[in-house]
Amino acid sequence: MKKLTLALLLLPFFGFSQNKAEKLAYKYIITDGHVDLPYRLKVKNFQLTKEFTGIPVSSEEGDFDYKRAKKGGLDAPFMSIYIPAALNPEEGKLLADSLINMVTYIADENPDFFEIAKSPEEVRNTFKKGKIALPMGMENGSPINDISDVAYFKKRGISYVTLTHSLSNHICDSSYDTIRLWQGLSPFGEQVVTEMAKEGIMIDISHVSDSTFYDVIKLSPIPVIASHSSVRYFTPGFERNMSDDMIKTLKENGGVIMINFGSTFIDGEVQKIRNANGGALLKILEEKGLKDSDEAAKPIIESFNKTHPLVFADVEKVVDHIDRVVSLAGIDHVGLGSDFDGVGDSLPTGLKDVSDYPNIIKLLLERGYSKKDIKKICSDNLFRVWQKTLDYAATY
Repeated sequence: MKKLTLALLLLPFFGFSQNKAEKLAYKYIITDGHVDLPYRLKVKNFQLTKEFTGIPVSSEEGDFDYKRAKKGGLDAPFMSIYIPAALNPEEGKLLADSLINMVTYIADENPDFFEIAKSPEEVRNTFKKGKIALPMGMENGSPINDISDVAYFKKRGISYVTLTHSLSNHICDSSYDTIRLWQGLSPFGEQVVTEMAKEGIMIDISHVSDSTFYDVIKLSPIPVIASHSSVRYFTPGFERNMSDDMIKTLKENGGVIMINFGSTFIDGEVQKIRNANGGALLKILEEKGLKDSDEAAKPIIESFNKTHPLVFADVEKVVDHIDRVVSLAGIDHVGLGSDFDGVGDSLPTGLKDVSDYPNIIKLLLERGYSKKDIKKICSDNLFRVWQKTLDYAATY
């Protein structure tokens, strides 16, 4: 009876917390460092015709559309111009142009809903109009094959470049690649980092190896971002995430780590289970001479998934990562970088699509974060780095 009474007493508090969280989500600009909508549409054979213009506005597919974003308070999702590592620089540049054209087309054909944004000021102006801003970041710097390409992509609207992706490239080493070509930045990569700063493009160290990170920090004249990375403390041995020392170093640089929401990024135990199940399924398919994309593999995968159901982290874990960054570096160095539409069916409970940002804010309120703190996490921290990048470029 006492437990029931306590629960009833707590109900108004939690109801108020959720309501307050939603109000703050709509009051403050929420930026997200990484949303993979463009490539999701590309792999669905996106055509630049009007029949497709409704996809980003309202859809039951994927993790992002306008209606769900407005429900969640998302105001400035960075559209990821994702370049697969397997493409050579020429192929990558063609794809980058195609995806940039797509994002521009979406905004042009849906002017009541979206606007392209290339600065914090443009995001704020778009927010005042009740629209969603679409800044762009290029995930994988491989299309930069000549130093002049940096200026080219700046003119095309790219506001950050992730130096590499899943494989080491001609710029630097990747955290996912066992082959370390450069033991950090290549000589050309050093030129690229310097030129990015001069052109006003944010330097993104998500996906890079540890040695690359430290090389960038030594060289960069501006704060850097990790557009969609999490904290290695919770996923020991996972180099894709940032170590405690890297986060402390990021503070000294003035940069921001934007927390990735994927369950395998935020929960080491979930990562172990998923990796073990994935390995077991792969072995079964290999024994039958099948790939997971083969039609004959589908019933095998379905049967396996019934006996090995997917496991997920929880939104609480995302806030644990925010807490960890704040304890190491302070409130000025953390943001949100979901990787929506990029991490597949691994999003945590309570963060299944872009309508769920208030769930993060609710937990932040319950853990004692102030409104000022929450505003910093939502956008102010990233805006500070973005503006410093633009201001630095203005001196050239």
